[in-house]
Amino acid sequence: MEKKKLVIGVIGADVHAVGIKILYHAFTDAGFDVTNLGVMVSQEEYIEAALETNADAIIVSSLYGHGELDCRGLRDKCEEAGLKGILLYVGGNIVVGKQPFEEVKKRFEAMGFDRVFGPGTPPEETIAALKEDLKVD
Repeated sequence: MEKKKLVIGVIGADVHAVGIKILYHAFTDAGFDVTNLGVMVSQEEYIEAALETNADAIIVSSLYGHGELDCRGLRDKCEEAGLKGILLYVGGNIVVGKQPFEEVKKRFEAMGFDRVFGPGTPPEETIAALKEDLKVD
C-alpha cells in the first residue's frame, strides 16, 4: 500500500525547530511519507509543497503563540490552489496567553482546520487521528 503523504512545518516567524523534528521522526516511524518544511514556513510554502508531493494532509505547528494570525485563510488558499478537502491539522501553543482550549479549538475549526491539538499533545495522539482520518490501518 502506498504511504500517505504529509507536509509538516512551523508556520510564520516561528523558529522552534525541536518539536517539528520530533514530529517528523514520529510520523516517519509510523509509516507516513513526510515532507518537513522546517521553520518559518508561509502558507504558500505549505500549499506549494502539498501540490508538489500530492499530499494527503498539511500539519501546521506553531509554538510562539501567533498561530491564529498565521493560520487565518489557509483553508481558502488551499481550496483556491486545488487542494479541496485536504486534511488540515494545527497544533502547539497556537494562541497568545492562557485561553480555554475548547474556545481556541472552535476558532480554528471555524477557520477550516479538521483537527486542533493543544500544547504538549503527544505525537501518538496526532498519529492515531491521522490514521483514523486518512483511513490507514
